[in-house]
Amino acid sequence: MNSQPIGVFDSGIGGLTVVRSLMEHLPHENLIYFGDTARVPYGSKSSQVIREYAIQDTEFLLSKNVKMIVIACNTVSSVALDVVIKRSKLPVIGVIQPGAETAVKSTKNKRIGVIGTPATILSNTYTNTIRQIDSSIETFSRACPLFVPLAEEGFIEHPATELIAKEYLFDLKLKKIDTLILGCTHYPILSKIIQKVIGDNVNLIDSGECAAHQVKKVLEETGLKNLSKLKANLEFYVSDLPHKFTEIGERFLGKKMGKVKVVHL
Repeated sequence: MNSQPIGVFDSGIGGLTVVRSLMEHLPHENLIYFGDTARVPYGSKSSQVIREYAIQDTEFLLSKNVKMIVIACNTVSSVALDVVIKRSKLPVIGVIQPGAETAVKSTKNKRIGVIGTPATILSNTYTNTIRQIDSSIETFSRACPLFVPLAEEGFIEHPATELIAKEYLFDLKLKKIDTLILGCTHYPILSKIIQKVIGDNVNLIDSGECAAHQVKKVLEETGLKNLSKLKANLEFYVSDLPHKFTEIGERFLGKKMGKVKVVHL
């Protein structure tokens, strides 16, 4: 079972930042990624619809005989983690808990900011998770939906991105936060501008990077880590527009992707 792949899914392309972290920390683990590009974005949809999509995404990965599922999507992690766990009966790692735990360890003044999609922010999952860890911490949240298309368009250090970041982050700056959770897997692509606008005194928490550390820990604890020293096999699947996914995805992944296959759920 150790050589079976880890299944990773997201609503689209953003989850590739999680794959990138997994490749860095677990270079010998085989990975299967599914991006639901036909129905992206999830962040503006209702909880019921997101839960239905999450079940379908999970079923696809289970059909590929994966040994673990990583939800590389803050939106799904915030509103549908329970249905993925119930349906898969495998180890499941979301991005909320690891990100929240890391933020709690990071903050010195107990004032944490959270940015994410409307669905993630509306769910209050980060706030509730942080409160469970340390009830004395204050959290301040802001939905930043325009960051997703800006990241996908490659507007990484564009003046328009900086203007929008100033608009989104203005209130959070006033709250004197010292830690900011990037609660969407697209946002690390824009981390330079986010850091510039929010200030160097604020520590940015990449929830996907935190999830990759958690995956490594669980693999070691459960004895599921792949002990092979062979080069990992990476497979990429989408539900629509494979060419666009490849073009943008290689920017997110930082390497060539090879063939991307289309599947219909």
